[in-house]
Amino acid sequence: MAILVTGSAGFIGYHVCQRLLQRQEQVIGIDNLNDYYDVRLKQARLEQIQTYSNFQFYHSDITNRANLQTIVERHSNINRIVHLAAQAGVRYSLINPYVYAETNVLGHLTLLELCRKLPIQHLVYASSSSVYGANHKLPFSVQDPVEQPISLYAATKRSCELMSYTYSHLFKIPITGLRFFTVYGPWGRPDMSAFIFTKSILKDEKIPVFNHGDMRRNFTYVDDIVQGIIACLDRFSDKNQKINNLRSLAEETTVPHRLYNIGNNRSESLMDFIQTLEKIIGKKAKIHFEPMQPGDVKETIADISESTRDFEFLPKTNIEEGLKHFVTWYRSFYGI
Repeated sequence: MAILVTGSAGFIGYHVCQRLLQRQEQVIGIDNLNDYYDVRLKQARLEQIQTYSNFQFYHSDITNRANLQTIVERHSNINRIVHLAAQAGVRYSLINPYVYAETNVLGHLTLLELCRKLPIQHLVYASSSSVYGANHKLPFSVQDPVEQPISLYAATKRSCELMSYTYSHLFKIPITGLRFFTVYGPWGRPDMSAFIFTKSILKDEKIPVFNHGDMRRNFTYVDDIVQGIIACLDRFSDKNQKINNLRSLAEETTVPHRLYNIGNNRSESLMDFIQTLEKIIGKKAKIHFEPMQPGDVKETIADISESTRDFEFLPKTNIEEGLKHFVTWYRSFYGI
């Protein structure tokens, strides 16, 4: 059997593919390799996983229904999907809103329609902590109301959750949405804080620090995220857990759709995050304090009690260890 991974050349997608390939799964990867950030980084990730004989890649957009249909017809043994392809970034949604509707909403719908035609045991898709908007209650729980998103990005991710519930209800498709919390690590995205700060410190450039540094984030190391994704994928699939899979749960709850937080169980001060990077790099940062940006929130922290209970998700990497791994990768990749 095979696993379809969308966004396979992306930051998290690359790491998920690598982990699955290492345990001898057949992986079918899809990515459109868009230019939201440096395509050379995406291509470099892709080159790493294309060394595996059990990986096959398709350069395609998930909104292209004809291409997607051709791919799944060619690989009729696909029985699980990890859907990570999306237009990311809160701030970019203020500049190019249409791509968020096209990729995140229409692309997700295309995957859901695909699931109607395949014997899918489990679809796991990426949601985001951004759906919590400006909720003041901490930590964020999947039981909290999420009907007031403060960015278009968050609104599209919430739309994906609602569409998934509907398809799960109508067609009894086992679907799980994972709300990621500020993922960082080697091969990370250039628009994320660890990348921006490291690059700026090494180049002696000013770091933009929003809300005058009064922010906290639930920074989560990528290896912990990947462990959670794959544990969830396995836990609720016929392959490993027939008793606990979502089709069985459907008999009790009618709708085999679940939402979970996937994040660290503690939040870090943004200034502490920068100071840790300074210590690792051995150089002081030049900080330029700025006001809060539209769409941003002051603090995020995840309640992971349900994901720990249901598929034993428990982050193990502290911020010092995780940032050391990131800086080591960054220096090696860019030859600094």
